[in-house]
Amino acid sequence: MFYQLKDKYRRLRFQFACKFILKSKPVATVPSSGVALLTQLQHKDVLLALIALKTFSSQVPVGSFHILNDGSLTSEDIALLGKHFENVIFHSMDAARSDCCPTGGCWERLLTIAELVKNNYVIQLDSDTLTLAKLPEIIDCINANKSFVIGTWDNQNFEPMPQRQEQAYKIVANSVAKPHIQVAAEANFDKIKRFNELRYVRGCAGFTGFGKQSFDRSFVDEISGQMLEALGDRWREWGSEQVMSNIVVANTKDVHILPHPKYCDCTMINKEKTVFIHFIGSCRFSGGIYARLAKKTALDLG
Repeated sequence: MFYQLKDKYRRLRFQFACKFILKSKPVATVPSSGVALLTQLQHKDVLLALIALKTFSSQVPVGSFHILNDGSLTSEDIALLGKHFENVIFHSMDAARSDCCPTGGCWERLLTIAELVKNNYVIQLDSDTLTLAKLPEIIDCINANKSFVIGTWDNQNFEPMPQRQEQAYKIVANSVAKPHIQVAAEANFDKIKRFNELRYVRGCAGFTGFGKQSFDRSFVDEISGQMLEALGDRWREWGSEQVMSNIVVANTKDVHILPHPKYCDCTMINKEKTVFIHFIGSCRFSGGIYARLAKKTALDLG
């Protein structure tokens, strides 16, 4: 209860500080880019999404904007987004479901990407992200049709799935508490039939790029179905979709881990290097840095 009140207060302060974005110019699309920018959105994050989408598209050409409506967006929200973004397309949660995958927990987002990636280079961008400067690595990945993922530590590499499974299994075996779903899932990677052939990365699903035709729905259904058999209802917990997204992107043909902390979350900001920030829940509205950087960046863009 206390956390909810504190979060609501901080969110209201942020919205007051950043309402200037409502007066900014609409964003025109660049259809020739072939880039589909997707975000799953709820009503309370519309202002955040305006900032995230506008600062990002100021540095990367976008062909179409895709909003996955979690069901809470109002008609006013939809009209507002349509006013600010050219070629904005809304998707419903019901249109992206699978018997092999959980519902909720952003799974509909990944399944929507699986459809869009047939004809587009797809970038999943969370609404709580902020682009501060040029993103040359993203432009290079788009031009080369190479997937990308935001990492979690410096000099990070992809790892064989058996290596990650062994490490996670040791953590689970030595833990007295119930392990987080990410660790529990990783400890059960050996239940995946193609376990020895696959790679993995501990990335973040909040900012991930998928090359055109880099994967298809059948791969998601196959792996998710096997994890459901191994973990049961635990695979339906919040966080399982990020594990699946990391598996998908790590096993695309061409993929790049973005340099860290040039691209990072709000706990790892380097004032001299960071150009893209994911404001995760633990530090999203604390200290006012999100609002200050958002305002400065938007004003720099005019």
